[in-house]
Amino acid sequence: MWIDTHCHLDAREFGGDSLGVAARALDKGVGMIVIPAIDRGNWEAVRVLGTAAGNASYAIGIHPICVPAATEDDLAAMRDTVREALGDPNFVAIGEVGLDFFLPQLCTPEMRDKQVLFFREQLKIAREFGLPVLTHVRKSQDQVLKHVRQIPPAGGIAHAFNGSFQQAQGYIDIGFKLGFGGNLTFTRALQIRRLAEQLPLSAIVMETDAPDIAPHWVHPGVNTPDQVPGIAEVLAQLRGIGLDELRDATTANAHAVMPRLGALTGMRGP
Repeated sequence: MWIDTHCHLDAREFGGDSLGVAARALDKGVGMIVIPAIDRGNWEAVRVLGTAAGNASYAIGIHPICVPAATEDDLAAMRDTVREALGDPNFVAIGEVGLDFFLPQLCTPEMRDKQVLFFREQLKIAREFGLPVLTHVRKSQDQVLKHVRQIPPAGGIAHAFNGSFQQAQGYIDIGFKLGFGGNLTFTRALQIRRLAEQLPLSAIVMETDAPDIAPHWVHPGVNTPDQVPGIAEVLAQLRGIGLDELRDATTANAHAVMPRLGALTGMRGP
């Protein structure tokens, strides 16, 4: 089966048909979808979807784009929510967390500092409970690396990776995997395609970031998790390997970096 390690299945772009979206992905061989949260307001939504969809799981976190409106009470609530969620087999990671130094409103000194504070506190929660993290890394590769080295979680995924080979190796060295999706289907995305082609296969996991980052044959439309096999076909061609080999490797990589996910998919069968 394929695993979509990053899909915002609760997004409004799916028009209330999230379960249908998940079912259509399952029909295409996507046996598991990981749904990251973005703020306190959607923790319950991702939990419900991660339970209701037969091929989904979820993560809890506060996205850097949501940090401006977040409070320290949200961090306290997150710790309590994570503690309670440990008894739920559908709960697999902390995320989406990280740093975004691309959007102007997030780049003021005050907002940069607040992002760092929230990222570090969420890393502490991940470390406390022995959980991997799903990281948002935009114009902040070195900064994210610095903080995860200082507060190392139990592994993680650098979502939508678009850094240098040196930065990629930095993530690999601390036990992270690197997420690749629709961006690599664009021939003009030269750096992403080089990374996807040349990085160790053991470091790569598949993702869509649906409803965003659609492959070229969907862009500018709404991305969906059933696009994973098509994206993977492009990646397999870039690497010169068979589609089955890529599927088996990336699925094993996702299980390795998210042990609770491996246990969950094992319970549900192939």
